[in-house]
Amino acid sequence: MDIDSRVEDGMLVLTVRSPRLDAARAVTFKECVHSLLRADAERVVIDMAEVDFLDSSGLGALVAVMKMLGGGRRLELANCGAIVRKVLMLTRMDGVFVLHDTLPPGPHRGRTAA
Repeated sequence: MDIDSRVEDGMLVLTVRSPRLDAARAVTFKECVHSLLRADAERVVIDMAEVDFLDSSGLGALVAVMKMLGGGRRLELANCGAIVRKVLMLTRMDGVFVLHDTLPPGPHRGRTAA
């Protein structure tokens, strides 16, 4: 699975480059994300803009990634399309993950020095 990664202001942004996060891709997704996780990233955001389909296996993969982060960090999801959002809402996982309509700003972006 193709996942791009970058770090911005202590925030690790992982962009999923696949239209589906399903049973056929869940294991590979978890392995890829695990290899990209950085201990020094304060926040982990998965950009879901290209994901059009999410099934229970894909949802399980997201939960597994959340557990990889441990108790100190929460998994954030950005740019979820209508279908992905509907799955998250129907399963009530929208209360488990932090959801953003767009990529969230880093902690220092937009601030001016005093």
